[in-house]
Amino acid sequence: MGIDMNTIFQIAGIGIVVAFLVTVLEQMGKKDYANWVTLIGFIYILFMVASIVEDLFQKIKSVFLFQG
Repeated sequence: MGIDMNTIFQIAGIGIVVAFLVTVLEQMGKKDYANWVTLIGFIYILFMVASIVEDLFQKIKSVFLFQG
């Protein structure tokens, strides 16, 4: 499909960093901040995946000639 491997590694890296930060913050007793870090990481990855899905839909439109 042509997804760049860098994007997959970026998503995995962000997940690892977020998991590390959440663990550290929970150990420090900052559960509220840990929840915010999780939420922000999830939203960032969601936007990355949304751009990949948008590219997929553009390719599908070009294959089936639905462009106006």
